[in-house]
Amino acid sequence: MIDTPSPLVDQYCHGVLRTELGLGTFEARLGRADGPPAPGTTFFDTQTGFAVRRWCPPLLGLEPHCPPARYLARRRELGVLEAGRRLLRGSGISTFLVDTGLPGDLTGPSEIAASAAAEAHEIVRLELLAEQVADTSGTVEGFLANLAESVHGAAASAVAFTSVAAVRHGVALDPGAPGPGEVRRAAGRWLAGRPVGGELTDPVLVRHLLWVAVASGLPLQLHVGVGDPMLLSGFAAATAGLGTDLVLLHGYPYHRHAAHLAGVFPHVYADSGPALAHTGARAAAVLAEILELVPFGKLLFSSGARGLPELHVVGARVFREALGRVLGGWVRDGAWSRTDAERVAGMIAAGNARRVYGLPVPGPAGSGRPAPAWPGRMPFAVSGRQGPG
Repeated sequence: MIDTPSPLVDQYCHGVLRTELGLGTFEARLGRADGPPAPGTTFFDTQTGFAVRRWCPPLLGLEPHCPPARYLARRRELGVLEAGRRLLRGSGISTFLVDTGLPGDLTGPSEIAASAAAEAHEIVRLELLAEQVADTSGTVEGFLANLAESVHGAAASAVAFTSVAAVRHGVALDPGAPGPGEVRRAAGRWLAGRPVGGELTDPVLVRHLLWVAVASGLPLQLHVGVGDPMLLSGFAAATAGLGTDLVLLHGYPYHRHAAHLAGVFPHVYADSGPALAHTGARAAAVLAEILELVPFGKLLFSSGARGLPELHVVGARVFREALGRVLGGWVRDGAWSRTDAERVAGMIAAGNARRVYGLPVPGPAGSGRPAPAWPGRMPFAVSGRQGPG
């Protein structure tokens, strides 16, 4: 094995719950689907559950692999704030990019930063932004103007936009930008039939929203879900050369397809994602499959964690172990030099994300210095305004 550089940049995650959890509520958060486990079973009997029991108890003063009931008793003894602080600070993550678009009592970037003694930046979810704008816009013209203004305003402080369009509507959405008349008609239909707080459902407006985000110049993260990311190749081709990077999230079990797209298009990136935490002891095999195809400067670490600080820990620890095993094996076989393995490990662990998102690079004394300008970014007009470079 080689030592994976620490600290990590978690390029996609969510906040953690502020409330204390019982056994049933806690273990439901370990599952990949919403809801409890099947009767007579437990989500602790999954790769994620075993990884939590391996990596998290020592951070709370317990032995690895301790029983779940003992672990949760210790968690309650410390309290949700102190347990979260110990776990996040023990994760080895120095920078969190936080999607603030999920419902629930989740901490925001500033709270994550304080608890973890780390940096945290916001990722803005496009669909939620559009839904919030719709709640306060009385006309079609007002909605479209306010939407463009809101995207522009969010781009001034966020590090990226993210979209669940492919999950809600299928990854085979028409890749082209809709025309103004088509957008106005779609907005009229949606606003007329939408209850307050209703989800963005119109595919024409979804496409419009994606293209407004592309015009901002910020990286755009696309949730692939369980669909084949190759079906996003049309959108990738349509956005090539425009200066906006696309990051494909959560491509497992089509992780090789996402890696292939990252190799084909200069502006497309792939992330390791929560698949490594879900596959646990088999994570090295999954990561090796990604590394078969992806250019090493195009893969980014993310935990994809939400709700439980334990998932940040597991995401980081399993990633570090898997990367060390894969690259270390190649060094041991003589295929790679140790110097090259350590350099690539640093790229995937943090360097690639710092470049893509324009994050500061830690200086020798621990202070940040600006990252070099990313040459692929350029300003684009958004409703008469210029987006950030």
